[in-house]
Amino acid sequence: MLEFAWPLALVLLPLPWLLRSLMPPLRKPASALRVPFLQRFERMPDNTLATSNQPTGPYMLIWALLIVALMRPELPGAPLPQTVSGRDIMLAVDLSGSMSFRDMQLDGQEADRLTVLKALLDAFIQRREGDRMGLILFASDAYVQAPLTHDLNTIRQWLDEAFIGLAGRQTAIGDAMGLAIKRLQDQPSQNRVLLLVTDGANNAGRLLPLQAARLAAAEDIRIFTIGVGSDNPMAGSLEGLFSFSADPSIDLDEPTLQEIALLTDGMYFRASDSESMQRIYQRIDQLEPALRQTRPLRSVSALYHWPLLAALLLGFILAARHLRTEVRHA
Repeated sequence: MLEFAWPLALVLLPLPWLLRSLMPPLRKPASALRVPFLQRFERMPDNTLATSNQPTGPYMLIWALLIVALMRPELPGAPLPQTVSGRDIMLAVDLSGSMSFRDMQLDGQEADRLTVLKALLDAFIQRREGDRMGLILFASDAYVQAPLTHDLNTIRQWLDEAFIGLAGRQTAIGDAMGLAIKRLQDQPSQNRVLLLVTDGANNAGRLLPLQAARLAAAEDIRIFTIGVGSDNPMAGSLEGLFSFSADPSIDLDEPTLQEIALLTDGMYFRASDSESMQRIYQRIDQLEPALRQTRPLRSVSALYHWPLLAALLLGFILAARHLRTEVRHA
């Protein structure tokens, strides 16, 4: 549907008639005026003597076309998504060896911790429309898999392609936090969030988790920590009844994760199964709601040049006719 960018320009349409009504009337020449070359004027056609009787329709059309061009007609196209500046969220996901422990269930089937985490994080990422997200993967080392971006589908893909052992077998929580802080500190101070997911304790890297938490607090970065691991691993299985191996969840350093959340005005959650992890993400959505998109923009095709070209062409035609008449009667 045709639209106009400057519709108020239409008020200029009656301007020529308004000026004509305000101007003083044209004075008639005195009756005693003697005109030289009278015989030549008598031989001229009547239409050259009565120029005031020429039709004004073409000139009115030219003025109307100029007004239409000034109103800037445009044809809207398909809507373009307009992403607002929402929150900056870094995800730090643990890929250490203990994430392979199969003490959780997904859709009624036994699954390892990382598989369950991927499935639930995927749904969480999809709900963050309007936010920028980044992905940090860590184990013995920490590295940025994806910088902050609005392309949430890419974040989901890279998270799905992550595997245990990609960054080693140990757990460098402090280094992962420091890397996230480095990525977030140059962003606007509002709405900067780190979501840290781990199932162990810091046993690698150079930076201690509490040191990183103090740095995050100084930069006004809020950290939500999630400790992963079943409270009763391998429950109900013969292997669990007769196994003397240590419970991997014992390695989870909950006091440190709680202190990190406390220092940064965040919150600590314990994810012992897929249902509790789902509730955690819902709770984070409530605490840090995503900023949704505003009204979408539309691509437009400008059409003002067509009435402008038509006005110019009509003006050239009238000028050419007037010039031809002048030459013929010269």
